Amino acid sequence: MNYNTIKKLQKEFGFAELQELINTGMAWKMEGSVGREAMHALEMGACMLPKKDNYDYYDNLVPSRDKLKPGTKGTYQNSKNYWNRVDELDFV
Repeated sequence: MNYNTIKKLQKEFGFAELQELINTGMAWKMEGSVGREAMHALEMGACMLPKKDNYDYYDNLVPSRDKLKPGTKGTYQNSKNYWNRVDELDFV
C-alpha cells in the first residue's frame, strides 16, 4: 500500500474531499461538525494529517503527520494500516 493507492481509495470511498480540508487546514476552521468528522477519519485511519503544520480557528497548532509517533492517529502508517484492511475487505 503506497500513498497514491491510499489517495485512490479515499476518492473511491468518499474521503477525498475531507482529506483536502485536512490538508489545507480548513477542517479546523469550519463549524465544529466538520472538525469532529475530520478527527474521526484521522482516528480510524481513513485520512491522515498533511506533511506541514496547520493552525485551528483558535490558532492552536495542528502538527504535521511527521511530528507524531508512527502508527498513531493522523499518521501515514495509521492510514496505511486502515486502507490495507479495507483493501483486504476486513474493515467491518
